[in-house]
Amino acid sequence: MTADALLPDLTARVRGVAHARTPACPCGATGTLADRPDGTVVRHADTVAKAHAPDADPVELARRLTVAARLPDVFLPPLGPGPVGLHGRLVTFWPYGTPVDPEDPDTAPWEAAAALLALLHRTPAPVPLSAMRGPAKAARAVTRLRALGSAPAAVPVLRAWAALPPWARAEAPMPDRTTLCHGDLHLGQLVRLPGGSWRLIDVDDLGVGVPAWDLARPAAWYACGLLPGEEWGRFLDAYRAAGGPAVPGDGDPWAVLDVPARALTVQTAARMIAKATADGRSPDEVEQSVIDACARMAALPPRSTHTSTD
Repeated sequence: MTADALLPDLTARVRGVAHARTPACPCGATGTLADRPDGTVVRHADTVAKAHAPDADPVELARRLTVAARLPDVFLPPLGPGPVGLHGRLVTFWPYGTPVDPEDPDTAPWEAAAALLALLHRTPAPVPLSAMRGPAKAARAVTRLRALGSAPAAVPVLRAWAALPPWARAEAPMPDRTTLCHGDLHLGQLVRLPGGSWRLIDVDDLGVGVPAWDLARPAAWYACGLLPGEEWGRFLDAYRAAGGPAVPGDGDPWAVLDVPARALTVQTAARMIAKATADGRSPDEVEQSVIDACARMAALPPRSTHTSTD
């Protein structure tokens, strides 16, 4: 069967699971929450189904699901025993949680996100895991950028990338190979439960590695001027107050945040340039601000407390 059959069949599967969970299901329409090459997500009532990327490894995904199931205070726990196959894709099922409202930034749960990350980083991995996939995702974004050819906006981005240490470019093992990390933390990875508490979602990049990577996206937004200092301060202070090990308990955090934040800035810029190119336009003001940040980074060597590349 073709990929065109995935969405309707995934919709049928999620309806079946939802009705098994709640025989008196109020039903209504089944909504598509995301439909991208790296993941298709549909919802029926209080149940969500996700078809993972075509190259998802079943063993690795099963281990990540085990971590989510064993850490219910951190992750939204999965439903069912493990991934099932559908049209060559691995499918998992989850309870529905209310996402962060992107139209109301004043209610962004920065403190909750920081506390969840701190707890995750302090918890030993309950099963063996591979390296978290953050650097690999950044490297893929750069590879796609190079494939675009000689886009002028790409020059400072590629220079900033070349200045990073090999582990941040996924060319060498990470210095930390034990700390449990989410791998792709942003506010879209949080959902609110009916009781009001928050949980992390999306285990596709979960693994072990440098925990500062999980703080790197808000750090990069702050460094690029896209996140107000007050919100960055709330996030950092809450992480420290919860005993998060990624940064020192006080003082300057940038010796450990600088390299991951630079890598996330490059990844963001690469994706923005690719989108602008696909749309047949020049980068807009926000996109240009991230590209300009890459130009500034390329002129200064990165700071890092991590020096191992073996």
